Parts: sequence; structure tokens; C-alpha cells
Amino acid sequence: MAQKQFEFPKVGLLIPIVVVILILFAKSTVTIGPGEGGVIFETLGDGINTDKTYGEGFHIVAPWNNMIVRKVRQQSISDEMNVLSVNGLEVKVNGTIWYEPEYVNLGNLIKTKGEDYEVELLDPAINAAARSVVGRYTPEQLYSSKRDVIEQEILDEVTKLLKGQFLVVKKVLVEDVKLPPTIKQAIERKLKQEQESLEYEFRLVTADKEAEKVRIEAKGKADANKILSASLTDKILQDKGIEATIKLSESPNSKVIVIGSGDSGMPIILGNQ
Repeated sequence: MAQKQFEFPKVGLLIPIVVVILILFAKSTVTIGPGEGGVIFETLGDGINTDKTYGEGFHIVAPWNNMIVRKVRQQSISDEMNVLSVNGLEVKVNGTIWYEPEYVNLGNLIKTKGEDYEVELLDPAINAAARSVVGRYTPEQLYSSKRDVIEQEILDEVTKLLKGQFLVVKKVLVEDVKLPPTIKQAIERKLKQEQESLEYEFRLVTADKEAEKVRIEAKGKADANKILSASLTDKILQDKGIEATIKLSESPNSKVIVIGSGDSGMPIILGNQ
């Protein structure tokens, strides 16, 4: 009886097998880029697996599962909101929000809010906070001096609204507040008048200080002269006169002869020698 020889599969049969293997391998590998995180959607299980967030790099997953990849670093979105001031005037506020999802809770965030959690969660919270905060201020305060206070108050409001929602807002920037042209012009005129008034008051204060300085210097000089005059008594003047006359008579070239003094104490000069 002849022995049966082993025969290799034909090439036509190997090609489909290789293709299937390559497809399965491609579906089983995921590369997560810098600043990204991933969560597994288990098709045959309970959907999003909230137990683990996958970090950057190469990962292998079961071909029947799906890796959802989202950015987990700090991100920003900008928006223009129409809100009402405290007196009912409509203003437009341009702002930018810095935010990031909680890395360890990325699965919970996507499971509860969906992959578009910015639209479902962040946008409504920001709009609600902006309306609440801006509604406390007048157009003039919004336009000029309250920008930093408004930013912090909006951030505080958003933080309260998003508490326990697995999304963190880091900072709120109010970049521009647009008012109706007539209101804006009125505010600018008022601010200009206030600035001119402050400059005028400053000049008045400076002039008063200069005048006070002059008065103090004049009073000081007057007091000094008064003290000097009071110190020059008749006796001192007599003594100084006698002293000067004696020195003059002792001079080799002097022609003056002093023979005594009068009742007033002043020296009596006889005449030239």
C-alpha cells in the first residue's frame, strides 16, 4: 500500500487567512498620542469601562471592543454670549475658557455625558454662569473696571455647576465686552470727563502744596529775623561799637583819638591826630 504524502495548502487559500489576520491585528491595536487618554467601549459587555483610563502609547485591545480616545490635557474654547446687564441692556461678551477632563474619570465623563461633553456639559454651564454674573453689573462696570472681578465670579459659578461632573475649568478670560454704540460713546465721554476732573484736582492740590511751602519758608525767615533782632540789645550794640572803634584807633595808619565814652556808652572821638 502506497504512503500518502502531505500537501501544503494552495496559495489561493492562504491569502484570505492572512488578510483576516491582518484585519484583526489592525483592529486590535491603538496608538494614543501625546496629551490624550483612552477608554474601552466593550461591545459585548456593559459599554464604557470606567475602571481604567489608558495613557499615551501603543495598546492592544480585543478586536470586538473599541478604544475611545480624547484629549486630557488643558484645552480652551472661545465663545460669544449675548447676556443682559443689571438694567436689562443686552451686551455681548467674548470669552475663553481653559478646561480639562479629570484623567482618572474620563470613562465616567464619557459614559454620563457622551463624547461631545463640551457641548452637552461645558457650554450650558458657561452660558448660565455668564448670565448670572453679568446680570449683577451695569454696562459701565462691565466696560471698564470690573473685568477681573467678573472673570473670577464666572469661574466660581462654573465650578459650582460642574462639581462632581468630572470636568475641571481652570480659568475664565473675558476678552471683550461689546455694548451698543450709543451706550459705549456715553460711557467713554463720562470716563473722559472724570479723568479731566481728576487732573484738575491734582493741579489744585499741587498748587496748594507749593503755596504752603512758600508760606512756611517765608515764616521761617521772618522768625529768624525776629530772633536775630531780639538778640541785638542796646548793650550788645554799644559793645560792638566800642570794640570796632578801639580796633580802628590801634591801627598804625589811624588818625582817630579815643578819649572816653559818653553816657550812652559809645566812644568819644577827639579827632584826627
